[in-house]
Amino acid sequence: MAGFAPIAAALWCIAALLVTGVIGVAIARRHWARWLIYGNCLIVSLLGCWVAGVHLLLAPIAASAIVLPLGIPWIGAHFSIDALAAFFLVVINLGGAAASLYGLGYGRHETAPGRVLPFFPVFLAGMNLVLVAADAFTFLLSWEFMSLASWALVMTHHREEGNRTAGYVYIVMASLGTLALLLAFGLMAGPEGGYAFATMSGQGVSRDLAGLVLGLALVGTGSKAGLVPLHVWLPLAHPAAPSHVSALMSGVMTKVAIYGFIRITFDLLAPVAWWWAVPVLFIGAITATLGVLSALMQNDIKRVLAYSTIENVGLVFIALGLALAFQGNGVMAAAALAMTAALFHVLNHALFKSLLFFGAGAVLHATGERRMENLG
Repeated sequence: MAGFAPIAAALWCIAALLVTGVIGVAIARRHWARWLIYGNCLIVSLLGCWVAGVHLLLAPIAASAIVLPLGIPWIGAHFSIDALAAFFLVVINLGGAAASLYGLGYGRHETAPGRVLPFFPVFLAGMNLVLVAADAFTFLLSWEFMSLASWALVMTHHREEGNRTAGYVYIVMASLGTLALLLAFGLMAGPEGGYAFATMSGQGVSRDLAGLVLGLALVGTGSKAGLVPLHVWLPLAHPAAPSHVSALMSGVMTKVAIYGFIRITFDLLAPVAWWWAVPVLFIGAITATLGVLSALMQNDIKRVLAYSTIENVGLVFIALGLALAFQGNGVMAAAALAMTAALFHVLNHALFKSLLFFGAGAVLHATGERRMENLG
């Protein structure tokens, strides 16, 4: 498609979501506000999904990039969409569109719309920004923007018992993750300060630092994805947030963290060493096992779904660990198969977990009850 610039279209979609958030501040208490806010988020998310899908299908190798005079003066803000970012943009915007559609009806039950409507589109914008960021400063700024918007949504019903604790634990874990990512990018940038992703992937990292960067990436992205033992915020935050926000955090935001790990490990840190697979496989297996065992012991329907997310994130990291092992040993066909399995389950989990949270929200508002033993 001549003249089609996916990255420019994606940035316009992000700008539209940010403007929608600003409008939400002014009109949140109007009875028709949810129709405007969620309706606009639905349209913009579908448009963003279409833009990413077109780029993924028509230009699977070439990247669409742009540099804006923002951020650090001598670096600028780099934005790019390649095949990996395009796939995750499809996943994130599909989930965003579904949550926006659900919010049109769910919003009439919301007792604090002024705490939800301004931050919902901002949260969507933050997740999209992380995926199109192509330098360390823009990535970390977008990551924090996403974290703060989601924290505000977790604190929607802050007067209810336990919700403030959930918000506190969440923001502490988010800050820990950002610090780890900051250190990882600093090590990859080196003393020359090559913060653009293109520069990082071109210069590589010494063997002595690669293991440290991998560990920091696991902590930084794992704290957002829900890897054990960094998962403590997830079963607290999901029951505290409104159901369509829980669907976004569990079904979509965890995928942004998985994208961050793939981007750092398979792109910026390349070439891959086989032993990188060992900690990833170990942590993924522990996460999947503890996630499913913890889910079996829960009575709160939203906590069950939260622990199920932890299990499924563990399964994705097991597949990524296998991809690292195969690629490190030069078995590229098997590495591609393992990566395909990981990405397929990313899409699969985003769809079914969002639907499960939507169903849980419908049950919650119909019965006022989250404890499964009391639901009959």
